[in-house]
Amino acid sequence: MNIKDAILLITGGTGSFGTAVLNRFLATDHFKEIRIFSRDEKKQDDMRKQFNNDKLKFYIGDVRDYRSVDSVMRGVDFVFHAAALKQVPSCEFFPMQAVKTNVEGTQNVIDAAVKNNVKKVICLSTDKAAYPINAMGISKAMMEKVAIAASRNAGGTVVCLTRYGNVMASRGSVIPLFIKQIKSGMPITITDPKMTRFLMSLDEAVDLVLFAFEHGNPGDLFVNKAPAGTIGNLALALKHIFKTDTEIKIIGTRHGEKLYETLCTREEMMTAEDMGDFYRIPADNRDLNYAKYFSEGTDDVAHVEEYHSHNTQQQDLDGMIKLFLKLPLVRKEALGEDLPQFPD
Repeated sequence: MNIKDAILLITGGTGSFGTAVLNRFLATDHFKEIRIFSRDEKKQDDMRKQFNNDKLKFYIGDVRDYRSVDSVMRGVDFVFHAAALKQVPSCEFFPMQAVKTNVEGTQNVIDAAVKNNVKKVICLSTDKAAYPINAMGISKAMMEKVAIAASRNAGGTVVCLTRYGNVMASRGSVIPLFIKQIKSGMPITITDPKMTRFLMSLDEAVDLVLFAFEHGNPGDLFVNKAPAGTIGNLALALKHIFKTDTEIKIIGTRHGEKLYETLCTREEMMTAEDMGDFYRIPADNRDLNYAKYFSEGTDDVAHVEEYHSHNTQQQDLDGMIKLFLKLPLVRKEALGEDLPQFPD
């Protein structure tokens, strides 16, 4: 099928990822129609005014509600499934809400896609789904399992996944928080200066999804190779950019936080295919013949190292300063440049 004639649906499309996809595609002849599906009419109205493009169509609904998902899916060729509850603290306090959106909502999206003969569904996951220790990560890990299980019996619909780490300066991330603290004269609150996080731009997140869009087979999970840095250096980099002597206050690790984030587990790295800037992790396609799980072993997983934010390429302070100066939010707040921002 010619992609120019295709219809793309983005669930949770009013967020940072959806905005980045629109910035990428609306200036091209790709897709004759892009549908934005979300439950927030205010954000949809803001996006409608921001882009003012006839190619964009807006649908109010919730992935928890199968009927609304089924309705928006009619005639769709491809789906980027970005709708999710993503905040660690809120999911920790309301875990069943995370389950309803991240797990049951994903099943609704896939079921409706299969029913409506969608060609490909790409589900977006997070590094917190690898060795999860909090409710958000656990719900996203279950989302991955739901998608992989569904991919085995999805007929002509290809279901695959992407998993990526923190997107720099996206809504709810630490960079906007630190900037707000700096500009208000408050101390920069750090949980643990040695804590590392992957450093990924929104464009790189879109690149990962587009790579899966082009290369994904049923059940594939794609991960991009990203640099990382310490939270301590992150704060120092922002202090340098904003030319401030703001105090850094260490408050201790919050409930549900990890010292480092894992993008690929040891078990996944045993089967991962190195595709240059990306890893492809094929689905485990064993059936319910339990001998294949318990009687037939594989190489010792202890000899394989997981891929995480401690052992990936590390950005030093100068490298982080250069990275952050490319971010529209930082350039606007620190340099006064009026560049497109992520939606609030």
